[in-house]
Amino acid sequence: MDAHNAPVTKDRQALVPTLIGIGLVVALVSSLGAPLIPTIALEHGVRLATADWVLTAALLTGALATPIMGRLADGAHQRRVIVATLSLVLLGCVISALASSFSWIVIGRGFQGVGLGLLPVNMAIARRVLSPERSHRAIATLSVSTAIGAGLGYPATSAVAQIGGVSAAYWFGACMVAIATVTALVVIPKGSDSHYRAFDGRGALLLGICVFSISVFLSEGAGWGWTSLRSVLLIALATLALVIWIPAELSHQSPLVELRYLKVTSVAVADLIGFAMSVAMYLVVPVIVEFVQTDPASGYGFGVGVMTAGFLLTPLSVGTYLASRTLLPMERAFGTRILMPLGAMTFAAAAMFFLAFHHQLWQAFVAVGIIGLGIGLTFAAMPSFIIRAVPPGETGSATGLYQVLRNIGLAVGSSLAAGLLRSATPKGSSTPNYTGYEYAFLAAAGIGLLTALITFVLGDSPTDSRALQDTMFTTRNEGLLEASGALLINDEDAE
Repeated sequence: MDAHNAPVTKDRQALVPTLIGIGLVVALVSSLGAPLIPTIALEHGVRLATADWVLTAALLTGALATPIMGRLADGAHQRRVIVATLSLVLLGCVISALASSFSWIVIGRGFQGVGLGLLPVNMAIARRVLSPERSHRAIATLSVSTAIGAGLGYPATSAVAQIGGVSAAYWFGACMVAIATVTALVVIPKGSDSHYRAFDGRGALLLGICVFSISVFLSEGAGWGWTSLRSVLLIALATLALVIWIPAELSHQSPLVELRYLKVTSVAVADLIGFAMSVAMYLVVPVIVEFVQTDPASGYGFGVGVMTAGFLLTPLSVGTYLASRTLLPMERAFGTRILMPLGAMTFAAAAMFFLAFHHQLWQAFVAVGIIGLGIGLTFAAMPSFIIRAVPPGETGSATGLYQVLRNIGLAVGSSLAAGLLRSATPKGSSTPNYTGYEYAFLAAAGIGLLTALITFVLGDSPTDSRALQDTMFTTRNEGLLEASGALLINDEDAE
């Protein structure tokens, strides 16, 4: 019996909450970075710029792990990949909790970052096990689980750290990961009908070099100088790796990322918009959090503490969750073409709302909630544009590339926001002028409106993805037949 038509057992009923729970736990662990940076810097006597590595280390390993785990998700060992990854995240939490030096905290954060690659694995499992309608709904929620988890994780980890210190925050994370690991062992199906696929080690290495170089450049470029020798060398290394990687992937029989699917309009648009909206998101959300903590003596801000600033992200979680749950009804009512433009326009409206109304704290909470609706609707809709265009055996790989581009977009947005605020900061002052925030909100709104236009024009263009799949299948089979023919000729010669 096909998995999609099988009866809904208790295990299958528990699968979706388990996959979403794993996504939320991973997002919670990722929130053990940014809110704790000032405290870690103070406790271990390092500069804030150095303490930023507790965030950078996790982002780097997450960026490296995502495409690899995306491909592994298309194989026969999805459950093993999830359990092994959660075990590494658990180890990282324990290392950071027991750390006696800053270096060990960074090492632990590196292990924790591997969990950021689980999203494509969870999506691949949902598509394999669930019926099309249930998998569509589950994947929409999984796609926004990062934002939901961040909104829940920031206030939770900030509160635990404020009460028990940094070590307690990492022990809290370890307990959550341990529960998620046990649940995964019990609920997630063991087997998969996927066939064995040779792993593209060369492709993984080249893409890893490219993503690592870009991530370090975006994280450290502002401190080094964007045109410094180290920055230029990193960009040159990333470019060289990418130039070698693309033809290598196109010629490989089982590539890490199937680049041919970028010819499908819906896949290319989803990847592009995932990157663009991630840039826009980090041009607004962290900037608003910083805005509300600014001393009102500077002419703006509310001077709230870290705890209140953390709770500011709770409306983001609520908005993204509500958007993901209303996706299917809206899709039935208005069609798929309108969803991403509507989400992008909602996001742009939220940025413009806060630009115009930022004189009372409640306005910040409202703006972040509307941002959650816009981001949630956009991100929840995008994976379906990819998944409907690729066969089940490519789900992990295709969504893995999409997730990598989202992560890079977040880093670009963060760097761009930091640059705009830095350019508006007078010499001798640590507080930017309000014009820096204006530029950030205007840039985010502009990206949102441009995204809405692009997705409305191209987002639902009819593309014969089945014909492309058949062409790829034929091409690959011809290569296998040629290889088989060569072996037969060699055997005849030997005889």
